[in-house]
Amino acid sequence: MGYIILSHLYYKDKDEYTKLYEQRKSSESTRLLPILIQGNQAFYCLCPDIYDLSTRIMVLDKKVSLIRENLPMAALTQFAMKCLIDEIKLSCDIEHVYSTRSELSAVLDSINTSKKNVRFRGLVQKYSMLSEEDLSLKSCTDIRCIYDELVLNEVKEDAADNVPDGEIFRKGLAEVANSAQRVIHRGAYPESKIIEQMEQALHVLNDSEIPILVRISIFHYLFGYTHPFYDGNGRTSRFISSYLLAQEFDFLIGYRLSYTIKENLSKYYKAFQECNDTKNRGDLTPFIIMFLTIVCESFEKLYEALEKRRNSLLHYRKLIKKIYEVNAFSDEDKKFSDILLQTTLFSDKGITKKKLCDELKISLSTVDKRLEKVRKANVLSEKRGERAYQYALDLSLLTE
Repeated sequence: MGYIILSHLYYKDKDEYTKLYEQRKSSESTRLLPILIQGNQAFYCLCPDIYDLSTRIMVLDKKVSLIRENLPMAALTQFAMKCLIDEIKLSCDIEHVYSTRSELSAVLDSINTSKKNVRFRGLVQKYSMLSEEDLSLKSCTDIRCIYDELVLNEVKEDAADNVPDGEIFRKGLAEVANSAQRVIHRGAYPESKIIEQMEQALHVLNDSEIPILVRISIFHYLFGYTHPFYDGNGRTSRFISSYLLAQEFDFLIGYRLSYTIKENLSKYYKAFQECNDTKNRGDLTPFIIMFLTIVCESFEKLYEALEKRRNSLLHYRKLIKKIYEVNAFSDEDKKFSDILLQTTLFSDKGITKKKLCDELKISLSTVDKRLEKVRKANVLSEKRGERAYQYALDLSLLTE
């Protein structure tokens, strides 16, 4: 039997509902929080579901790290970039912000250039630094700085009226509506209340006595509950959660959260609504269980994706040896072809000549010579991208 949600029990048995609520609040496994949710003191229970999910996440983290350590660096780089682009696109999709993978990929390629006012530049730049950047999450000003770097330019471009107009956050009302345009939640108001609630949320996030996965889950909920900005709340809170997960676990998990949330969007929104319900009496346990289930599923899908590609890499490396023999490939030709194979399996768009030059530290003329050799072996895939040709191996021809 799973964790009973108080608001579900309310209409079934009010006496049992009151009894269960009192039991939970006085339980040794319960932690009371200095936060009010719809007038009720917030709390969570370290129930078996949370323990089991946390344990499973720890085990999967080790499995992902182990398989990642046994993969070539070029393959990992290609896979990380693919996941990064997917993560940003899906995070935007959740908020109905239009973007394309090719658009985001072009932004990623231009990060180190002088182009500053490119759409989604802040979002791509922050995600690309997920495992390297040391973000401060101590104050409301820290949250605003992340927001400004992450989404402010897109908010200005899409709807200038939604730019934060308070000292730190918004000073007006903000409502969340469902697909039928019915208001399902109103964010904190006025700004003094927003600041108070965000400070409380940050206090929980930095409380080392609370398990880290529980802290991340609660902060994610409280960010959505407070709704400190007019627009961009979801992208900001998902980025912060991704950043925190990447700091504690294998960094690739930071590129999978929005992917899994998008696949479980109805459960995600339902958990918010259930915990926002006055009849739930401030019990945040259901949201923690939902959020950790999403993190666990993200790890499972990540491990499956890496394992599948690793097995394919081993399989096609055996097949390509015949190509090497028939076409008299040198050791350098083999190394070049292996990079194309890794790109084919771990990316979804191929690799440009420039990136081949950078990856192998060779000249453009050398790249052309080696591409020609692979082309003559009849296993080269060439596709015209928006800016340059993308190269990979044609796996169907390689199999034949």
